[in-house]
Amino acid sequence: MAVFVYLLCTLTSIGVASLLVRGYLRSRAALLLWSSLCFAFMALANILLFLDLVVVLQVDLSVWRNGLTLLGLLLLLHGLIWDSE
Repeated sequence: MAVFVYLLCTLTSIGVASLLVRGYLRSRAALLLWSSLCFAFMALANILLFLDLVVVLQVDLSVWRNGLTLLGLLLLLHGLIWDSE
């Protein structure tokens, strides 16, 4: 059951990122770009979560997962603060 949830979260993040990229390409609103980058990094973090907990059990990938999540959130925070004018 957990494998299904990991894969569903990954697919959802990829779907949201692609919809945000499509919206950015139409409107060129910078916040859509930063949001799509955030969700892309969240999708990568979800892929690493699946690999960490299901596929590769010998290696701890939690530092890489948390780093990708932090990078995505920092990109979104940058977009919210500096592109709010």
